[in-house]
Amino acid sequence: MKMHTFTVYVEDRPGVLNRVSSLFRRRGFNIVSLAVGHSETPGVSRMTLVVETDAGGAHRIAAHLYKVIHVIRVEDITDRPAVIRDLALIKVSADREHRPSLMQLAEVFGARVVDVAPESIVIEIAGSEAKIDGLLDVLRPYGVLELVRTGRVAMARGMGSSPARKGGPQAAMPDAEAGVSFSV
Repeated sequence: MKMHTFTVYVEDRPGVLNRVSSLFRRRGFNIVSLAVGHSETPGVSRMTLVVETDAGGAHRIAAHLYKVIHVIRVEDITDRPAVIRDLALIKVSADREHRPSLMQLAEVFGARVVDVAPESIVIEIAGSEAKIDGLLDVLRPYGVLELVRTGRVAMARGMGSSPARKGGPQAAMPDAEAGVSFSV
């Protein structure tokens, strides 16, 4: 079992998210992370779903997703080179004495302070889950007051394909190295 990351293009219509999440509920798969937003194509939204399953389960998920009305394209990008990010906003207790050290910690992690109040600061960080977890570990002794995370968003590297064409379950498994960029 490992974490599988799917990108799913869907028509931007009411009820599509409910249909997709209901499919996972009915099939007994737990969604670890779900992020949805507009895509580069008007009228098409893009979902990034993370599910813990084996290879057979990943194939079944892709096949079932294609059966959902308004699903345009499904890709399992788990084993492809991809850019994967999470976003977190972390509110930390920050009195006058500790504020400089908290700002310095944020800078070390490539995060930024987006709000300063008399007794707290809000830090924004985008990066891998491990990077966010690392920042949280060093901030906990100061007192994390509030935390919100987006969940994973992901994009395969290299040439993309248009979400406008609808493929079958085989479209979820790309040919090895076809159209994939391995640049750093």
